[in-house]
Amino acid sequence: MLTILVIIFIIAYAAIALEHPIGINKSASALLGAGLLWTVYALSTGDHALVGHQLNESLASTAQIVFFLMGAMTIVEVVDAHNGFEVITSRIRTTKLSTLMWLVGFVTFFLSAILDNLTTTIVMISLMKKLLDKQDDRLFFAGMIVIAANAGGAWTPIGDVTTTMLWIGGQITTLAIMKGVFLASVVNLIVPLLVVSWMLKGREVVSPPQAEDSGLLQTTTFERNLMFFMGLGILVCVPIFKTVTHLPPFMGILFGLGILWLAGNLVHRNKADEEKEHLTLVHALTRIDMGSIVFFIGILLAVAILEHTHLLGNLATWLGQTVGRQDLIVTIIGIVSAIVDNVPLVAASMGMYSLAQYPPDSFLWEFMAYCAGTGGSILIIGSAAGVAAMGLEKIHFFWYVKRISGLALVGYFGGIAAYIVQYKLFH
Repeated sequence: MLTILVIIFIIAYAAIALEHPIGINKSASALLGAGLLWTVYALSTGDHALVGHQLNESLASTAQIVFFLMGAMTIVEVVDAHNGFEVITSRIRTTKLSTLMWLVGFVTFFLSAILDNLTTTIVMISLMKKLLDKQDDRLFFAGMIVIAANAGGAWTPIGDVTTTMLWIGGQITTLAIMKGVFLASVVNLIVPLLVVSWMLKGREVVSPPQAEDSGLLQTTTFERNLMFFMGLGILVCVPIFKTVTHLPPFMGILFGLGILWLAGNLVHRNKADEEKEHLTLVHALTRIDMGSIVFFIGILLAVAILEHTHLLGNLATWLGQTVGRQDLIVTIIGIVSAIVDNVPLVAASMGMYSLAQYPPDSFLWEFMAYCAGTGGSILIIGSAAGVAAMGLEKIHFFWYVKRISGLALVGYFGGIAAYIVQYKLFH
């Protein structure tokens, strides 16, 4: 059974990667792969109660991520409909692509640490559509945004799902992870930025033409500012909501969406229906990319099978027996997380290594937070940020491999070197 499941997963993964050459949408491949994997698993296991329980568990974790993604996308679309991003775009004066890249990189890095890498990627890619006209430029910036978002998310407990898991599990503490991984995360960002700024040297920013849509002009400065700062404020408050209530982030984003919906209704209540139609959340919901959300559902349910069949746990055990060295094992786990979702990989590692053997804030857990958080940047489907970027900008798998993967890999190993040197100096 395990051999069949691995073969199906590899074929589905290859179909996703070869989406454009074979002409089959990645969402179809992901859903087909997930359906086949669960069907084979259910028929071969025979324990319908167990399979049903595991599917419910996987569905619950997948739904939380999907609801969060839908909420964040909708908030961004509402801000965009009110032309709210003009609050930022009107203040960016640079005409050089290299300067803009550094600016975007560091804004993404720190915003990701405050929000999380997924939300930040959605916000920043939406912003790039307002700043850059050429699709090639936007794709390149989207790739760098993925690297910056994952690097920024790795050094705070709320910036990435994996660091949040380690934080909740007691493997890391807030101040220790911020002090321990910050330098490595900065290096992970700066190394690719240095290469990219040299590649973009002398190139000018080509801004999109100003929209003549009269609908956008119907929003006042007050409405634009209100929706922009409310939208951003809701996204910032989601981690605070989670800390205070201990409810999952999707509940915070849905609660915030309700607040934004109410505010929109109150602000536009005196306008004619045709005048406010494109400003409503109902309209925003029709503009979010459901194709990428469906793909997300398929890929997460497919990866869940590898977790339930203990294939990932067995892989971690095999690495421990074969490789032995902690730093090499965690480095490999980080690279593997570019192929397989980092969440089950980290979950498997948390189950494999006990807190009695490796206490909180030890080398293993801090290094795991860095490698699992940033290793996903190496491939476009290796992280939630990458999957979101893939859907928002229609990035091809192999385009990312050719143009961005090398930069992500150099940054990844640069950060590893920085962390190991820092650890040896201060421990």
